[in-house]
Amino acid sequence: MASPWPRSALGLGLLLTLACASPRSGPASGPPPVPSADLVLLSGRIYTLAWPEPGSDGRPHPGAPYREGQWSPDASALAIRGDTLVFVGDDAQARTWIGPKTQVVDLGGAVAVPGLVDAHTHVVEMGHALSRVNLVGVATPEEAVAKLAARADQLPPGQWLFGQGFDEGAWANHFPDKALLDARIPDRPVYVRGLHGFAAWLNQAALDYVKIDSSTPNPTGGKILRDAQGEPTGVVVDNGVELVDAALPQPTEDEIEHAVLAGLEEMARSGFVSVHEAGVTGREIAVLQRLEDEGRLPVRFYAMLRATDLEAMDAYLERGPEIPTEGFLTVRAVKAYYDGSLGARGAALLEDYADRPGHRGTGGTDYAFDAAVVQKMAEAGFQIGIHAIGDAGNRDTLNFLERVGGARPDQGRHRVEHAQVLHPSDLPRFDGLGIIASMQPPHAVEDMPWAGTRLGSARVLGAYAWRTLRTSGAHLVFSSDLPGSDHDIFYGLHAAITRRNKKQEPVKGWFPQQTMSPEEALRGYTSWAAYASFTETKTGVLAPGRWADVTVMTADPLALGESDPGALLAGDIMMTIVAGQVVYDRRLDFGPAPDHSDAHAVRRRLESPLPSRAGG
Repeated sequence: MASPWPRSALGLGLLLTLACASPRSGPASGPPPVPSADLVLLSGRIYTLAWPEPGSDGRPHPGAPYREGQWSPDASALAIRGDTLVFVGDDAQARTWIGPKTQVVDLGGAVAVPGLVDAHTHVVEMGHALSRVNLVGVATPEEAVAKLAARADQLPPGQWLFGQGFDEGAWANHFPDKALLDARIPDRPVYVRGLHGFAAWLNQAALDYVKIDSSTPNPTGGKILRDAQGEPTGVVVDNGVELVDAALPQPTEDEIEHAVLAGLEEMARSGFVSVHEAGVTGREIAVLQRLEDEGRLPVRFYAMLRATDLEAMDAYLERGPEIPTEGFLTVRAVKAYYDGSLGARGAALLEDYADRPGHRGTGGTDYAFDAAVVQKMAEAGFQIGIHAIGDAGNRDTLNFLERVGGARPDQGRHRVEHAQVLHPSDLPRFDGLGIIASMQPPHAVEDMPWAGTRLGSARVLGAYAWRTLRTSGAHLVFSSDLPGSDHDIFYGLHAAITRRNKKQEPVKGWFPQQTMSPEEALRGYTSWAAYASFTETKTGVLAPGRWADVTVMTADPLALGESDPGALLAGDIMMTIVAGQVVYDRRLDFGPAPDHSDAHAVRRRLESPLPSRAGG
């Protein structure tokens, strides 16, 4: 699709400001003129999602703009005053909102949808990761060491070297050891985190710094891999990563601020108006609050406090949830871990791993899940989100949430983060308990090379079971789990609709009976995300009176999702509007075009920061 906003259009400015009284002129007997808007978008293909939800089988509601297998936009224009939508409809009526100071954008046929939400992120970690050696997609430890050594040559002597992104699921059968790192980089500590944070690889200098040796016991819910003589090999898994992280030099307040802003600015450029950050520390909350007070958060931030930060738990147990009537920072949820990852065989299963007889993973108190702390936070009014991967982990998590929810567990809108492998008898419990399944479409297509090996042919049928959950009546919400998976919305939509990876494999999709319809996929990042954050009356659809949060893109997620979903992968974000402010406009971004072959390419960096809300 040709871009309506060519990169050479800088001379147009951020917005086309029209000082035109003529659209308001008319016969004296006509209706009185409406108040002017601050911003009007015209000539777009706008999907409001204001029609009723699709059926549990994915079929659009009769009230949806869907006829004979084809989607059509239900509006072409919208008007914004302040931080609120005041009009959604056709161009002719929208022009009546144009006044002398109204800023007007001709979308030129670009698609606008309710502002996108990534409902499970680690944005702060992504911000830190931007300065680390990127090992995503690296096939072998030798290739990883070569990239690390090249960066080491650029650093001052003795400075820490950090890397991130090797696939712990793919490497789990043959983890490397410290010898490979020591041979090439012996003169500085080296610390490399896995793609999803459930494994890490260190050289001897780093092991010495964090004081891990043959006498160090395994932490609760974690493991230090050892050789035949009992010496650490340099790899830690599951909560072993937390053991190392706690001993590393801690980031300064300035470094946290840099990571927060770098991560959130990238989300704005990627079309997201809000994130649900899964696991925020008290130190990070303090930085976020200061940025919020200064009007410097570019997108909305729904914070899920880290349950292992006991100081923060105590403070918020006394303070209670913070739910602002205005502003971008909300603190009303808590994130806890019940088990580990499937790739590293830490997920808690009801039966043995198919590829490791006698092993069932780790969960609950053995994984350092503190039920007493989490229950107290639930009783204090916090929404609870619990990471659960294995079928045993998910069953125990559902049992726990049923206990803490009392007679009406649905009122808490508690969440199971990932809900990755489910026993058939537990699938209908999500609906019965009112628990949200917070799931990641990219995980299915990224894990498919080894998930069946871990689970076996029968158990894998209950994995990544989006359609089965929908059919059972469960609430779903979608996300990326960045930086472990690519946060590109077009990749997420494509994965949900097709169950295929970026190479369009497998041709018919991986267990295609679990695919989502294009509308369900889009709602998973919009209206369903609004429900998950208790804001469904304020956002999630485009309608007068709702928040003015809008994402403009080149690809039509509904029409292309129906006719040619593979074409979604070539889509791009044109504009992101949050609370009526344009926080990203591609016409001012002259960096390289996105590399859609690289699942973790940070797409573009502006030379100047995104706009601050401090100036209005």
